[in-house]
Amino acid sequence: MNLSIATAALLFSSVHAFAPSSPSSTSTTILNAINKSGSAGTGEGWIDPSAPVNSKESLELTLKKSLEGSNFQKRLSLLGSTGSIGTQTLDIVDACPDNFVIDALSAGTNVPLMVEQCLKYQPKIVSMATPEAAAQVKEALAGKGFKGEILSGDEGILAAATVDTADTVVTGIVGAAGLEPTIEAIKLKKDIALANKETLISGGPVINPLVEKYGVNMLPADSEHSAIFQCLQGVPPGGLRRVILTASGGAFRDLTKDELFNMCRDDPRAVQAKATTHPNWDMGAKITLDSATMMNKGLEVIEAHYLFGASYDDIDVVIHPQSIVHSMVETQDTSCLAQLGWADMRLPLVYSVSWPHRLKMPYKPLDLAEVSQMTFAKPDFEKYPCIALAYEAGRAGGTMTAVLNAANEAANELFRDDVGLGFLDIPTLVENAMEAHKEDLKTTDITLEDILECDVWARQQVKEQSKSMMKQQFV
Repeated sequence: MNLSIATAALLFSSVHAFAPSSPSSTSTTILNAINKSGSAGTGEGWIDPSAPVNSKESLELTLKKSLEGSNFQKRLSLLGSTGSIGTQTLDIVDACPDNFVIDALSAGTNVPLMVEQCLKYQPKIVSMATPEAAAQVKEALAGKGFKGEILSGDEGILAAATVDTADTVVTGIVGAAGLEPTIEAIKLKKDIALANKETLISGGPVINPLVEKYGVNMLPADSEHSAIFQCLQGVPPGGLRRVILTASGGAFRDLTKDELFNMCRDDPRAVQAKATTHPNWDMGAKITLDSATMMNKGLEVIEAHYLFGASYDDIDVVIHPQSIVHSMVETQDTSCLAQLGWADMRLPLVYSVSWPHRLKMPYKPLDLAEVSQMTFAKPDFEKYPCIALAYEAGRAGGTMTAVLNAANEAANELFRDDVGLGFLDIPTLVENAMEAHKEDLKTTDITLEDILECDVWARQQVKEQSKSMMKQQFV
């Protein structure tokens, strides 16, 4: 029987209402820490983290690196250099030229900006999405002293991710395209500054074992997971009790459920305009819409599970409209540690490429008197059914999170393309894809091919379902 959105919302309104999955076991040290973690103190439902936390080894590594001082130099491969993550990462490089060198850049089709970046940073490898864009970059750089290799397509992005001299890869590209380059970089024991959500949301079952096998550091570059990571510095193995993700609440946070649903019915054009405008953050259209549906927070719950190993029972979400507290952790003694700062994506990016060091940056310091007040509230799971769907996918495990992610991307894009879908159709399409995938769900021996096949299948499923939904609307 198909689970309705309303029913799902009610069932998932408490993250403690579901039986957790079984923990995996690898390192004895990590396993001992996991067995003490969580609100129950048993470690049930916890897994090995991909971030360097919750183990004796990670504490020793953090201390060793910290004592080396801030006179370090890292060589970066930057995937997605012309996008928001990429340009902000390069701002950090500009602010700390002694600490960072750019060895590779990859981008889509923004030729003028890539040409500018090539001349400034002189990378060894440059990759563009298409041969045409690569040819234009090469032509524009002719006779200007640029000596790097200019490539395109999958071959180019793999070359950028695996350039021999880089020790850290910043994954600022969007979608499943980031999975294979990240995997190949991990195999070469390069640290990952993770700004690509799909790496763990879709590929977690594949990525986490590789991170452990090759001994690399998975370093979160988005605000919420960076906040958690920062709070966990110095927390001993087994000391983590609970992860608390904060959420701005998105474009519709000031509306009640009934007001939002009535607006969707009576003024869908206004809903579409408002859904793509974020009240706090300057983000791309896709992420802004994900914030409006709060699917972004559901995806972050899954990412937190793989990054920090926490059971879904021990990952909570709280609405924090001011976006000053970027997330929190609760330790076993019930102390709550939070990371605070202005809504500036450069802050988590700095820590992802400089961890565990604290570089002096020319940013505006936080002024709590200026903030004046901070408020918190529980999310309404009926108003935001996408959060419930993410918990459901996470608990199902295996390939279900890849289906959730791809179905959401497809539905999100259709809504933004203005093909006739309503705002509330987004969670319905995602739910239908998840329901259809249950018979083919794979939870063991998952490969990259499995993840990519599910990604393609889910997108096609949403496309077909959306056509059916739109036909019904016109009948």
